[in-house]
Amino acid sequence: MEVKRISMLDPLYEFERKLRNTVLLRPIGLPDNGWEMKDAISWHFVALKSKQLVGCAVLAPLDTKNNRAQLMQMAIATKYQRKGIGKRLVEELLLFAKQEGLKEVMCHSRTDATEFYQKLNFEIYGDEFEEAGVLHNNMNIRIN
Repeated sequence: MEVKRISMLDPLYEFERKLRNTVLLRPIGLPDNGWEMKDAISWHFVALKSKQLVGCAVLAPLDTKNNRAQLMQMAIATKYQRKGIGKRLVEELLLFAKQEGLKEVMCHSRTDATEFYQKLNFEIYGDEFEEAGVLHNNMNIRIN
């Protein structure tokens, strides 16, 4: 499996969009492409298996000094879930964040994914909240 960073001009971006629609948006009744408001300013990561896109994640800067960023729109194709692809995507994304000099990566974790992020050393902060009709936790990880 290969993880790589792509731009919105890469042909793989359209496959990323489709995966996000299928795994994240449609199941909770959101319109296709309805969560792309930060795509143009973000870094995009994809996981490929046999040249097929099977996972993706977006890292959106939260400040102009690139101190903080938000991991968002992480999706793994259903038949590839629980096979280590998400872990590998996050590890590569965090390595990139460190190379870019970021100090913190945060995310809004769906409550059913909180344990996944905790295993990767993310910590919960604040109270559980609802976003797009789904319960979430604020989570973050400090980068050394």
